[in-house]
Amino acid sequence: MNSEKQQYITIEDVLSHARILISYNDARILLQNVLNINHAYIITHPEQNLTPIQIHTFQLLVKRRASGEPVSYILGECEFYSIKFKVTPSVLIPRPETELLVDLALEKISLGMSCEILDLGTGSGAIAITIAKHRALSNVTAADNSADAIAIAKTNAECLSVNNVHFIKSDWFGELTRRKFDLIISNPPYIALNDPHLNQKDLRFEPELALVAGQDGMDCIQTIISSATSYLNAGGWLLLEHGYNQAKITKQLLKESGFINIFSRSDLAGISRVSGGRYDPPL
Repeated sequence: MNSEKQQYITIEDVLSHARILISYNDARILLQNVLNINHAYIITHPEQNLTPIQIHTFQLLVKRRASGEPVSYILGECEFYSIKFKVTPSVLIPRPETELLVDLALEKISLGMSCEILDLGTGSGAIAITIAKHRALSNVTAADNSADAIAIAKTNAECLSVNNVHFIKSDWFGELTRRKFDLIISNPPYIALNDPHLNQKDLRFEPELALVAGQDGMDCIQTIISSATSYLNAGGWLLLEHGYNQAKITKQLLKESGFINIFSRSDLAGISRVSGGRYDPPL
């Protein structure tokens, strides 16, 4: 992209040229950030000229994206559940399909309820903060074994003025002794160690600890399910996101651990994405 050529100095021109290297949608998002404008402005002002500094800045961002670096890491933010969260390479980028996990959690907690909720492996805090924001009477505990992730999650909660979520550095339930919850949720690592997708697209840039869970991808899910009953109140729910082919085994593990009302729910792509169950302790 040569900023000295006249044909590359408008919004329409730089976007057209960037499409040679990256998708139009990615280019648009990057340009919106450079110019501090929205999508509607791009549509209605394609003829607007860019300054040399704006063009150069945009070129640098396009180059980073063309190398495979995720847009969310380039911009340092990601939208989840219509809320903007700060993200860095220390945390997993929140996915649209994970909004299903939040939807199901909110179904279990009516607006007037005061519940104790635990989010395991909170990462950026997107799940915990979103639930806390929508259920202000509840108390949300968000745990992660990464100090960097906890720091980012705390920053997000502060920036969003969400005060009913508390963060703790913990390896799953390790630092939660004698705590009981009405709802435990998690989007844990669930990719198999040798899965070829780990070397493709955005996954190459994301933290391996937030992605990989043993030979079959089930290590973390098994750990959570086997321990969750010790931390759930009677009648409490456990909700887990998992891989496209893990619903059957996840439901079997839930059944073996004494859960009832076990279910799986598919995301908008029709992929079985979340499974859960209610804890029914023996009399």
